[in-house]
Amino acid sequence: MRRGAVRSVVVAGSLVLGGLAQGAGAAVAAAGPEADVGYHGRVALGRGLLRVWMVPENEGPSALANATVRVRLSADLADRQELAGGCARAGLREVVCETGAMPLHGRGRHIGLALALKEAPTEVVVRIDTWWNGGATDRNLTNNEHVVLALDTGDAYAF
Repeated sequence: MRRGAVRSVVVAGSLVLGGLAQGAGAAVAAAGPEADVGYHGRVALGRGLLRVWMVPENEGPSALANATVRVRLSADLADRQELAGGCARAGLREVVCETGAMPLHGRGRHIGLALALKEAPTEVVVRIDTWWNGGATDRNLTNNEHVVLALDTGDAYAF
């Protein structure tokens, strides 16, 4: 995926969220399709490296052309990161990734991240949520907002 495509998603997400924060985007969100986006996967922490694997899913009732998932950490990311295609760093502790098209009752692209941390913490809190969904309404937020505590054991923790 080209970097320009990732920036487009990041910028579009910023515009949508900026409008919602100001109250102006509520009509935009209600005017879009309705979808039920969810994420399932696992995280593992070992020796300063956090691995995140996830699959975005859409239970409908409408298909989505694309969405953006956000991964936020309780620890700082290392300065240099090699991110998967369609992913971009969004801050000291954040990464965003495109999900790709999600058909009705279908899955987006599998996302795998190996995030180097600035230090080697004994634990990291990982927050996963939808950052941008193309203006779709999602009435079920329980399956797209996750908080996972990963201990520095190398064990995988599911969400």
